[in-house]
Amino acid sequence: MNLFPAFLKLAGRRCLVAGAGRVAEEKIAGLLEAGANVRVVAPQATARVRAWARTRRIRWAARNFQSADLAGALLVVAATSSPALHEKIFRLARRRGVLCNVVDDPEHCDFYYGAVVQRGALQIAISTGGRSPALAQRLRKRLEKEFGAEYERWLEELGEARKKLLPKAISPKRRRALLHALASGSSFEKFLRGRKQGPRKARRPRL
Repeated sequence: MNLFPAFLKLAGRRCLVAGAGRVAEEKIAGLLEAGANVRVVAPQATARVRAWARTRRIRWAARNFQSADLAGALLVVAATSSPALHEKIFRLARRRGVLCNVVDDPEHCDFYYGAVVQRGALQIAISTGGRSPALAQRLRKRLEKEFGAEYERWLEELGEARKKLLPKAISPKRRRALLHALASGSSFEKFLRGRKQGPRKARRPRL
């Protein structure tokens, strides 16, 4: 089965996490970074999860999972210690059309968490379809060396240049060529040289 790669906009969308242990905590953190409306259901929680609940970053129901918890959810992450509960959550989520991820159980996942390299708005996600998370982590470390922190600032400049270019009265072909030139390797080298020269001598990409 081929996976469909996508980057979801979760800001304000309801996401459910069943479980509030160390593994669930990591999943919750990722959802919060994406601006999701996170609800957590678990009898017990880690100190960090409790702190999120106290500051109202999440809603925590300190009880066992109930089928009604899936109402209105875009996705659910099952991260408890009970395989039987995970099976139940996956089955109920399928009935309701809610995307489900059962931690460390590829057969009960509608989506996978990829190994991600992030440099500001630049995100490079790696997935092995659940076959080898270890390989995904190794590739992530390799890409982190190739795509350093400087890519965050460069992408910001590319975004600003693109905004200025799009309204210009030029042909689509010419616009496309300019956009590709801005994102070229030589353009990146010029950007790096400009950073070394300092902010006064640094030049923005020409349009």
